[in-house]
Amino acid sequence: MQIATFTQLRNNARYYFDAVEQGEIIKIKRHGKIIAEIKPAADDGTDNTLKNPALRLSIKGAELSKIIIEERE
Repeated sequence: MQIATFTQLRNNARYYFDAVEQGEIIKIKRHGKIIAEIKPAADDGTDNTLKNPALRLSIKGAELSKIIIEERE
């Protein structure tokens, strides 16, 4: 377990998050008082990344851009 001030965390976030990835628990102090604890997340087996493609929405009919161009002409 490590203790870091809020300023130390802000200035060295990469170091502290690397330590958390290795299993370390980081306690954060602000104004001399511990306000937070950063610890490794429990692996619940879900994949919460944004790598999964979103659904594509499509509508049957003319494309809106073509309709606008036609209206301008």
